[in-house]
Amino acid sequence: MGLFSDGSTPVVPPRQGYLTRGLTLITVRIESPAFTEREMRGFLGEVIDHERQRLADRLEADSARLAELAATLALPQRGRESSGDWNAHEILAHIAVLSKFYGVITSRVGSGKLTQVELLEAVQSRDPAGEQLSSLPPDQLLAMVQRDHQRTIAYLRGADAEAMQRRAVLYEGFSMSAAEIAQLPLCAHLEIHLDQLERTLRH
Repeated sequence: MGLFSDGSTPVVPPRQGYLTRGLTLITVRIESPAFTEREMRGFLGEVIDHERQRLADRLEADSARLAELAATLALPQRGRESSGDWNAHEILAHIAVLSKFYGVITSRVGSGKLTQVELLEAVQSRDPAGEQLSSLPPDQLLAMVQRDHQRTIAYLRGADAEAMQRRAVLYEGFSMSAAEIAQLPLCAHLEIHLDQLERTLRH
């Protein structure tokens, strides 16, 4: 028995499929069988480039959000709160540390200049670096962070898919690509501390 009420069967053009809704024939072009490896690589490169631009937009938005939050900060606060949590100024100093470090790592891994990162050593030196920066007033810290963000944004805008796929070993058995470093240790990490800064400023 055919697909139509008169018993006939639709003729399907080559490389096309069909779906039926009642008596309506919907043709769908199927391209995958004709895909070559070169075309697949081109497609993946296009997707990676799209994500690269989205990362640049994301970091740009994060930097603008930081500027709004930092505008409410006064003179540097000394010491820590009684709860042991970072105060707003210390959070800003930490943001300065992570923005520079992971921005530089992104560009150096992407350019092929760095294939291994001593991540544990960098994390261990994080707090001393933040403590030094916390002696600076908020406006200087913000200016420093935004310069680093702009350098990283410019790198992301100008990089290509091959650069974003280059990888570095962070510790034994674990590596990340330049794109993954920009996405997670830089942008996601930054956003966690932006949320923390916003919460702290409300109190």
